[in-house]
Amino acid sequence: MHCSDPYTTTLSFGPDGREVEVGLCMDITPAEPFRFDCGAAMETITLAYQTHGQLNAEKSNAILLCHGLTGDQYLTGPHPVTGKPGWWEDIVGPGCVFDTDRYFLITSNVMGGCMGSTGPKSTNPATGKPYGITFPVVTIGDMVRAQKLLVEALGIRQLFAVIGGSMGGMLALDWAVRYPDALYACVPLCTAARHSPQNIAFHEIGRQAVMADPGWQEGHYIERGRFPAKGLAVARMTAHVTYLSQIALQEKFGRRLQNKLALGYGFDIDFAVESYLHHQGKSFIERFDPNAYLYITRAMDYFDLERDFGGHLSRAFLGTSIRYCVISFTSDWLFPTEESRRLVRALNAVAANVSFAEIETDKGHDAFLLDVPAMHATLRGFLDGAAKAKGIL
Repeated sequence: MHCSDPYTTTLSFGPDGREVEVGLCMDITPAEPFRFDCGAAMETITLAYQTHGQLNAEKSNAILLCHGLTGDQYLTGPHPVTGKPGWWEDIVGPGCVFDTDRYFLITSNVMGGCMGSTGPKSTNPATGKPYGITFPVVTIGDMVRAQKLLVEALGIRQLFAVIGGSMGGMLALDWAVRYPDALYACVPLCTAARHSPQNIAFHEIGRQAVMADPGWQEGHYIERGRFPAKGLAVARMTAHVTYLSQIALQEKFGRRLQNKLALGYGFDIDFAVESYLHHQGKSFIERFDPNAYLYITRAMDYFDLERDFGGHLSRAFLGTSIRYCVISFTSDWLFPTEESRRLVRALNAVAANVSFAEIETDKGHDAFLLDVPAMHATLRGFLDGAAKAKGIL
């Protein structure tokens, strides 16, 4: 395997195509071409990543933190596109849950993403134009195999832990099943062993919103100078509702009007919750690539750990020596607790080392990204115990 030195690159974002510098990136050329599950192959792939902390002499303290659907490698901020803090900003640093005095943290933008890793925005060397919709269909397995190459390029043979929520939890589970000797611990948060029909349905609504926008241009909007802003905004608005809970929406917005004293009797914004969703859609189109949204949602839809094990989830974990901590949230209806319990039952069926916590919160699916002290305490306790068992001081 040949790897380039880390470098930074400049990418364009949003309908106006503003240029933003992102990094670090690494070009990786495996001994054999990188082969996607769909059958396509690439000689070289690029992964954008960030690291925090120091790798110890034994290279035993590395944690791979896997981002969710619309996340990226920016674990801490400021984010180069939005200027906002990173997705786990509050629990990364000296003495924090993810203690940078103790652990070496790695985050990477997934294959198919739009923050520097090889994806639909990347240039096709055969045409000199962006891949667009001609990019190979990506799976969670493809993303994990690419991450494995990055971890190896960083000189790490075994990760201390792989941790992630939502899609990141799928990545963590795939790591555990695909490379059981390459990690010591696994923490899947608010996720599932396969994507549910309900979640596939929501994703399809979002994809159709993007593709129905005339600006999508059959996936070739970049080279044609167009952008499906309205379709992508609607996709984000729809998805964002699923990340919240009814209680959270009621407490935050209720039926409060937005900057008015009476109903407008029209189709402009009347309610505060409408304004909130419009804001979410507008801010999303400034930072995310529409085709990447199509590809990554499809990767989640295809995820199914049981498929290769005759429909028996427990068989995926036979012989595992990995320590697991499975976490769910009471108000998460996108990945409800029963999905986590099902995963725990499968692990118990093969006598795996697994702990489980259902965290009480009204914050919905997005709780794994928010200030939920019980989740933080659970993560810290599990990592402390696993680190002690592994001899990481």
